[in-house]
Parts: sequence; structure tokens; C-alpha cells
Amino acid sequence: MTNTTDDANERAARIKLVVFDVDGILTDGSLIYGDDGMEYKAFHSRDGHGMKMLMATGVRIAVITARSSPTVAYRMANLGVKDVYQGQQEKLPAFEALLGEYSLTADQVAYAGDDVVDLPIMLRVGLAVAAQDSHPLVKRHAHWHAPSSGGHGAARDLCEMVMAAQGNLDAQLDKYLIS
Repeated sequence: MTNTTDDANERAARIKLVVFDVDGILTDGSLIYGDDGMEYKAFHSRDGHGMKMLMATGVRIAVITARSSPTVAYRMANLGVKDVYQGQQEKLPAFEALLGEYSLTADQVAYAGDDVVDLPIMLRVGLAVAAQDSHPLVKRHAHWHAPSSGGHGAARDLCEMVMAAQGNLDAQLDKYLIS
């Protein structure tokens, strides 16, 4: 796959749905367990705001993750993300369900992943994105590399890249320049 900016921008202009992996994309991939056995995750607030801005432009957002965590359900509900697929050891069935649910083709979907378990979807979508600290094989097959690492702005990078390609980024940011 190519990794040219022009190619990635053309692909991003067609996106109607952005799907995120969780561990390694929306988080830094750390698995933190408390003494009570509870799992904790840290999400970057700017990633969340980028997701909200992207949804405001009409682009849908979904999450497909191999792990299951109440924290993920809570964070996605907080952001207004309704399509949350957890416990998906094989992610393709959830991806296919999303295509059917929204009558989309794979070319209209972007997927952000960081590890080899994400490749089956990344090899099918219109825009495959890797965080800066992704596995080398994932980076090799991505159309675009986010400048930031997972959990540290990679999701925001993708949201802004799609909005820019679709001509919506300035309108979203201008809302905050009201004097």
C-alpha cells in the first residue's frame, strides 16, 4: 500500500465511517489493573474532542476491540459513540456488520489500528491508518501514519485529517475563535 499524502487525502475525502481500535490507538496500549482486579485505561481528551468534531460533520464513528472493558463502554457513551464492538477476537464480523448496518462499501471506511490483529480490516478499508508507534508490519500496510502515538493524539490526527480532506476542519475549529 502507498503512504503518499495525496493518495491518503483522496481516500479520506470518501470516508463516511471511521473505526478505531482501542488499545494502542485510543489508549497507549498499557493494561493497568488495580488491586481489586479492575482494568483501568487512560484516554486523551483531545482524541475525544476530535471524535466529537468529526461526528458533528456527519461522519460516523465506531470502535472494534478484542478486549472487553466497562471503561471503554463508559468512555464511548460519554462521547456519543453508539457502535461499540467489544470482545471481538476476530474483528472482521463486526466490520462486516457495520458495512451492512450503514449500507457502506469498504472504500468509505477508515480504520485506525496498531497491531497485527488489525490487519485483516486494514487490508480491506479505503483508508488504513497506523499510529506512529504501531507495529512495523501495520505501518507498512497503512495508507497514512498519524504523526502521534496511540493514546497521545493519533485519533485526533486522523479525525482532523479526514475533516481537512472533506473541507470541514476550518469550520469545526472556527467555532472556537468567537470573540
